[in-house]
Amino acid sequence: MAKRILIVDDDPAQRRILEETVKRFGFETRSANSGEQALELLEGPDRGSIALVLLDLVMPGIGGMAVLEQLKGKPAPPVIVLTANGSVDAAISAIRLGAVDFVIKPASPERLEVSMRSAMKIEALSEEILRIKKKTEGTLTFDDLIVRGDGMQRVISLGKRAAASHIPVLVEGESGVGKELIARAIQGESERAGRPFVTVNCGAIPENLVESILFGHEKGAFTGAVERRVGKFQEADGGTLFLDEIGELPLDAQVKLLRALQEGEIDPVGAKKPVKVNFRLISATNRDMIQLVKEGRFREDLYYRLNVFPIWVPPLRERSEDVPELAQHFLARFAAEEGKRISGFSDEAMDLLAAYDWPGNVRQLENAIFRAVVLADGSELTVAEFPQIASHVDGYAAEIPPAPAGLQKPAAYTGPALIGAEDTVPQTVEVRPSGGGSALGIPAVTESGEIRALEDIEADMIRLALGRYRGHMTEVAKRLKIGRSTLYRKMQEYGLEPRVN
Repeated sequence: MAKRILIVDDDPAQRRILEETVKRFGFETRSANSGEQALELLEGPDRGSIALVLLDLVMPGIGGMAVLEQLKGKPAPPVIVLTANGSVDAAISAIRLGAVDFVIKPASPERLEVSMRSAMKIEALSEEILRIKKKTEGTLTFDDLIVRGDGMQRVISLGKRAAASHIPVLVEGESGVGKELIARAIQGESERAGRPFVTVNCGAIPENLVESILFGHEKGAFTGAVERRVGKFQEADGGTLFLDEIGELPLDAQVKLLRALQEGEIDPVGAKKPVKVNFRLISATNRDMIQLVKEGRFREDLYYRLNVFPIWVPPLRERSEDVPELAQHFLARFAAEEGKRISGFSDEAMDLLAAYDWPGNVRQLENAIFRAVVLADGSELTVAEFPQIASHVDGYAAEIPPAPAGLQKPAAYTGPALIGAEDTVPQTVEVRPSGGGSALGIPAVTESGEIRALEDIEADMIRLALGRYRGHMTEVAKRLKIGRSTLYRKMQEYGLEPRVN
């Protein structure tokens, strides 16, 4: 999707020249013949569609300097000043008022293109830095989220209503849709903005440590408790506690969580009296909670306590209009991190990304862009940088490059280092059915012809799943049809648990 450039100049001939020049760079254009018209566009409902402003400095009425003064301190796209007056004082004044560059007319196309692309790259990185800062400070809002289509408007509307209240929120949606960002935006727009935002992944906590981690413990409460530990509930005192994958919480801990919600107090392990806590609870899940309740794996009373204000985040395939903006965002970030000059996507590559279903949602898109940036040799990303995606979309084809010789880990694996990872994903054996053809599978017999132990085959299956799904534990557990806590326990038994640095 081409970016739109606003050209502001009172000279019709100059506007036409700039329009044609900018279009050759691959951008769309919009024109204004005065400073007044430019301000109407930049302060109106269409301001979000403008990525950059080329602003003439000398115009009748409201000139370029006056436009910069009115835009200063407001959300606005980067501005490049164009003028025939090349004085140093004018350049300094324009930069002080917020212009990102000062170009003397008549500017060569090469000089103008470099200035435009540099300004947009800086703007993209500035937005990312600001977003990271606000996320760290607990002040991220819904305006900071990259949302362009209608698919997320209901989510934002519900999120803003939830932010105005202390009501418990349950954010539901598939893995990778951005449930934590929604939770952070709810806090950022609430009266608890800037307070602690404590995240707990309920599926990643060993069952025997759940109570200690969530509620804390006193010194000597159990063997190994050599010092007092403050739990996550107390860490979130005055702020927000975000319980991710709440459906994985063990039943014993669910009872204590229910008490914390009802009474506003917790019982640290080994404590003589309960501790009062003031927290806002937001939980999230990618599971069918009603089914968990029916199966007896989740307390019904706790479910209704958590599910007071549910928010469903749609998967990326149902909001494909967000894909171009998200892709551009990830491209700017990864290109800067990798030190590559990649300006954007080819039209065919962007059409490919928009046509794909993205079963892994935003997280998968992020990883795909990262890989493409690493692979890219040119100034833009093409279909050739997305071979796995192209192979799943009709009408597209891209050759998957062969794996480097001597590769020890699967090429798609980008997860944490694993103890025992040097064993690699197990080699498959070829079985030829009587009807011809071939099939691949994990070996069922040893080299000597003996049947392999079930635990050895199970360990191979877990290794294979970890490689196939790039260490994403939720997806691995889902595909193996076991709980995350069970997966972590088995990984520990087989020496495959994530290495702690």
